[in-house]
Amino acid sequence: MSEAIAAIAPVMPAPVNATEAVSSAAAPAHAEQGFGTWVTQGLERINGELRTNETDLRSLAAGDVDNLHQVMIRLEESRLSFMLMMQVRNRLLESYQEVMRTPI
Repeated sequence: MSEAIAAIAPVMPAPVNATEAVSSAAAPAHAEQGFGTWVTQGLERINGELRTNETDLRSLAAGDVDNLHQVMIRLEESRLSFMLMMQVRNRLLESYQEVMRTPI
């Protein structure tokens, strides 16, 4: 599974036994990380992939690449990650606009 797909995989909470559920009213560990943090981390990861690909392309242009297939696979993974990010952004924007059009 590529890193882009693994990043959006659902997070399964750890099993909780009954005594912990009754004695602890604290939020689960994954609740600390908000949506903004999740988006920021995703953007940073995609930006890092794009920077790595830029370096790979420079090496390819200079003829310093040993494995062309790996470079092309990384380029395609980055392209798909970027397209996924843009689709998520578009859906969020559409959802926000729909909420703003909702009469109160």
